Amino acid sequence: MKRHKGHEREFPNAHIYHALLPVVFISIWFLDSFFFEFSTVLNHYIPFLIRLSLFILIFGIALIFIYLSHNTLFKTHEPPDSLITDGIFKYTRNPMYFGILLIYIASLAFSISLIAALLIPVIFYVYNRMVNFEENVLFEMFGEEYKSYQAKVPKWI
Repeated sequence: MKRHKGHEREFPNAHIYHALLPVVFISIWFLDSFFFEFSTVLNHYIPFLIRLSLFILIFGIALIFIYLSHNTLFKTHEPPDSLITDGIFKYTRNPMYFGILLIYIASLAFSISLIAALLIPVIFYVYNRMVNFEENVLFEMFGEEYKSYQAKVPKWI
């Protein structure tokens, strides 16, 4: 199997998690929110306009985090060979993953499925494991420079 340059910096089989988690979450969320409505009781108490507004706000913030991190990380087709600490990376060490997590939260704001909400801790756990793996790689690559960056910038927010 052909691998991209820099794949050794990524959590093993991360692409499977990136593909599988959204499919499972969206399937459960969609089916519960729009068909079965097993656990959407809160939707009756929180007006749709408020939920829609929260969805738009959170989803918009998520896209900004993803866009800014993507533009910083993938300026070229080569993985960066220096530690990136500017731009959005001044505020969070993992803006792309944070943006992805916000998309899950935005979906729940749109239609509150308590069953789907139970998946959020599992999804966060998986992404946190990915981050921990990648941070160990970055520490091996950049040593004390990365340790100093960790001390100044939060992992998530």
